[in-house]
Amino acid sequence: MAEEIEIMDAQTMRRALTRITHEILEKNDGTNNLVLVGIRTRGIYLAKRIAAKIKDFEGIDVPVGELDITLYRDDVHRVSDTTNQNPILHETNIPFSVEGKHVVLVDDVLFTARTIRAGMDAVMDLGRAKRITVAVLIDRGHRELPIKADYVGKNIPTSQQEQISVSIAELDGSEKVTLIKA
Repeated sequence: MAEEIEIMDAQTMRRALTRITHEILEKNDGTNNLVLVGIRTRGIYLAKRIAAKIKDFEGIDVPVGELDITLYRDDVHRVSDTTNQNPILHETNIPFSVEGKHVVLVDDVLFTARTIRAGMDAVMDLGRAKRITVAVLIDRGHRELPIKADYVGKNIPTSQQEQISVSIAELDGSEKVTLIKA
């Protein structure tokens, strides 16, 4: 039976996102040429929350895009071959140019880095960003690719058998991060 341990509650998540927002603003020297791109699904909501915090702190609306990386994944053919199903595609909605922008890719959990690599490939297909950085709520280690997060809410070292579950109100009705031990 799996054991679940809550490692972040709603207040801790809010604090982490506030810190991430301040770090993004500091490292970017404000909001000039800054855009946020959330990776489907939970990354989109986290990117919108960061944008709202930037609005609160700076009084400026930072553009937020939604990115579906399904077709950029290096395992998309393997998954569809084993399930005999075509991958489910969702809309990518980036209503702004990334050309010359500082793009912050936002996701909930960084694990192997394959999702982030796919996100970078998708952004590069849209134009030549000045810089792409990565913001994640949880970094759990176990990289398969040499990619790191620039902004991290919390580092949670895990084993390969453990999982991290992020619940956010917009999708799940609750706010928490849970470590699931097999």
